[in-house]
Amino acid sequence: MPIPPARLSKYFLASMAVLAAAGPGIALAQAPDSVISQPGTAPASTFRTDRLTGEDVKPSDGVGVFDRMGAKLPDLPPEKDYKGPIDEAYGAYQRGYYLTAMDRALPRAQLGDPAAQTLIGEILSQGLGVKKDVKNAAFWYGKAAEGGDAAAMFKYALMLMEGEGVPRDKVKADDYMRKAAEAGNPSAEFNWAQILVADNPGEKGLKLALPFYEKSAEQGIADSQYAVAQLYATLKDLPEEKKRLAREWMARAARAGFDTAQLDLGIWLVNGVGGPKDYVKGFEWLKLAANGGNVAAQNKLAHLYVNAIGTAPNPVEAAKWYVLSRRAGLADPALEDFYLGIEDDQQKAAIEAANKFRRR
Repeated sequence: MPIPPARLSKYFLASMAVLAAAGPGIALAQAPDSVISQPGTAPASTFRTDRLTGEDVKPSDGVGVFDRMGAKLPDLPPEKDYKGPIDEAYGAYQRGYYLTAMDRALPRAQLGDPAAQTLIGEILSQGLGVKKDVKNAAFWYGKAAEGGDAAAMFKYALMLMEGEGVPRDKVKADDYMRKAAEAGNPSAEFNWAQILVADNPGEKGLKLALPFYEKSAEQGIADSQYAVAQLYATLKDLPEEKKRLAREWMARAARAGFDTAQLDLGIWLVNGVGGPKDYVKGFEWLKLAANGGNVAAQNKLAHLYVNAIGTAPNPVEAAKWYVLSRRAGLADPALEDFYLGIEDDQQKAAIEAANKFRRR
């Protein structure tokens, strides 16, 4: 019962920035002949805010990951018949019979069964059918962690990091996170990689973290898939067969609904990073990320419409996406000049379109 990992840490991004600054031939995320301009840093006062206000502008209600996926997932293969022992406690939990699950698990937990102890920790930590009890949840997670249950070690490590139900203890938390990662828990693998990057700034930490990002990526953690793609594209001294897979890993993270991966995949396709250029697909991925609310994608999509890259030229759409990204604080002098140069009726249509925009 893992919980989603946190997004990539500032330490990972900082280390990637170090590589990007190390010189040509290392940072591949932006090709030299890039057709997508970088947003500028002009002050907000350069923008004609009188044309961009609207009382009908309302925040989006948000969107679920599965609503934003770029492609339909293939059908799952049929499950093989299970002939092993049936865990009645977990069966009751999965059907929502939490009190029954607790009753079935407690005797086993008291006898030292790590799986039953983890189940009780989960029920208590979430207050499922019982009063939420973080302190007792931490107790049972701790017992299960001592017994070697990977999911419990991961959960207990998080509680030790936050001081939730137990005293904060970074050393002990890191130790359990490492053990959970080494035991194959995908969320722990991602988080242990994050810890390695934080504790070892620069290329050293990224190389130490890469095997754990890879294992987590193989198990479907989109953040790890994104990290693997970036590291395959930027780290020196990696085998060529890994470098050739950078775009594939970026595509996996993008298809899983990770908007930053959708943004970067779009840029890679347009600029020919990690493979041949494909303007149409690059446009499609940037539009998907922009529709999901990614501000950088909205900015870059405006450039594609202005320059007719992967799509027909459309000044109203270009201005709409610029309006949206500029409202979010992303200045771009080139797009500002474009916006000021179009007709008043086109500006009005763009503002109306921006006011109606809702993330999807």
